Amino acid sequence: MSPALTSRDVGARELMDDPRADVRMLARTYGRFGLVNALVSRPGTLYRRDIRPRAARKRRLRILDIGAGGGDLCRLLARRLRHDGFDAEITALDADERAIRWASAHDGGAGIRYRRAFTTELVAAGETYDVVLSNHVLHHLDDAELRTVLSDSVQLAGPDGLVSHHDIARSRAAHVLFAAATWPLARTLLADSFIREDGLISIRRSYTVAELVAIAPPGWMVRTGVPARLEMRWERDRARP
Repeated sequence: MSPALTSRDVGARELMDDPRADVRMLARTYGRFGLVNALVSRPGTLYRRDIRPRAARKRRLRILDIGAGGGDLCRLLARRLRHDGFDAEITALDADERAIRWASAHDGGAGIRYRRAFTTELVAAGETYDVVLSNHVLHHLDDAELRTVLSDSVQLAGPDGLVSHHDIARSRAAHVLFAAATWPLARTLLADSFIREDGLISIRRSYTVAELVAIAPPGWMVRTGVPARLEMRWERDRARP
C-alpha cells in the first residue's frame, strides 16, 4: 500500500461536499450515481439477500437509507419491491439540503419519503425501521461520528431489524482499479461531474476492514465483498444474548 493509503486521509474533502460546489456539476453527479453504484455497489445482491426475504415476512416493510444522496438506491429498491408485489415505505435521509432537493425532484413516481435530518433526530422521534442501510457513507465520517451513526442505527432498527452499511475498502488495488476503470469515461459519461475525482478521494478516506473491526461495538460484524467492498452488519436476532 502506498504511503498515501497507509492511513485514512481524513483531511481530504470530496468536491461535492463543498457548499460552493458547482450546481450543474453536482446535479450531473447525482444523476450518474445510479449507474456507478449499480456497477460498484451491487445493489441487486442487497435486494435478493436482505430486502426481499424480509418484505415477504412483513405486511409493509420500512426501510431507511442514511446519507441517501441522489436517492438512486431507494428508487431501485422501490421499483424491485413494487415489481415483486411487496408494499414498502422507504425513507431517504440526508443532511445535505441539495441532495434532498435534487432527489425529490427526480423521484420518478417511486414514492420515496425524502427527509433532511440527522439520525439522532430520528432516534429522538422514536422512529424504527425493519432495515437501516447506507451506501458510501462511512468514509465521510470520523471515528466519533461513525460510533454515533452505529449507535443510532441500532436504536432505529425495530424488532427483527437489520442494519447494513456498505462502503468501499481502502487499498492500493481499489484506488488503481477505480482510476483505471473511470479514466476512459472521464470525458464522456463522467464529464462535468465530480464522480471520478471524488471517487479517488473517497477511497483515500475509506476504512480498511481491520480498522472497522477495531472500532465496531459488540454485536457488529464486518464482512468483505467484491470489488473492494466492505459491510458493517448488525441483526437484532443475532445480537440478542
